[in-house]
Amino acid sequence: MKKFFLFVLACSGALALFAQDSASYTSPSQRRNSAKRQRVNNLMKMEEEGELVFNKHSIFGIKLNTDGYGISYEKGKYKSNTLTTIYQFELNEKKSPREIKVSAAASADGVSSYIPGKENNFFQFKMSAGQQRRLGGKGNKNGVAVTYLYTGGLSVGILKPYLINVVDKYNNSFQSSYPTIIDSNYTETGAAGFFTGWGQLKVKPGLNAKTAMRFDYGRFNESITAIEVGVSAEYYFSKIPQMIIIPEKHFFFNGYVTILFGKRK
Repeated sequence: MKKFFLFVLACSGALALFAQDSASYTSPSQRRNSAKRQRVNNLMKMEEEGELVFNKHSIFGIKLNTDGYGISYEKGKYKSNTLTTIYQFELNEKKSPREIKVSAAASADGVSSYIPGKENNFFQFKMSAGQQRRLGGKGNKNGVAVTYLYTGGLSVGILKPYLINVVDKYNNSFQSSYPTIIDSNYTETGAAGFFTGWGQLKVKPGLNAKTAMRFDYGRFNESITAIEVGVSAEYYFSKIPQMIIIPEKHFFFNGYVTILFGKRK
């Protein structure tokens, strides 16, 4: 009986030690989450004490305009917890709201659609600088940082002729553009394609400005995930011919939404 009692006592002690070890064990994922929480708390404390949490950022964007689409790249230098100097570069294609793709007659290369009346593909490269300012108070680690920004700079408009495969009254096939196609009574058989016309580019310099609101969902993380909503304007020193059915113009105004991804350091 004494031996049985000692055996039970030893088993109870072993079970207690095992339970203590199990309670103190943390998995690798738990340790990573704990370290992340501690780091975020430290960053929040630094910000509350007026220290810079990050020094700079790099952001890529995919942009949808009311008159086209584009991509962007931004470098930012943090001046304070609420102010950042930003430098932006954009490449966009601008489209006329009057562009309508239609079917054409059958052609040897299989291209069977085109945009009637379109004179040029209009691309723009924009270089700008400005500031981003955070709105409101300090917020919390699970909140969304709301900022507004404004930039201005130079635009380089690039016009690429919109070439179309046509046939004349003698059934000869070649490429032409508007308004020559209409004046010569050619028959369209389809667009010549994106890779044609690059040897006939025209450059149109101009200016640009924009203002926007940005909603940052990763405020205290190295990674950036944000949405930017704003309006932009461009003025070109000479008129931009996009389509023969609308007047050429100097000034362009649009709204846009950009999805942003990047890194802070």
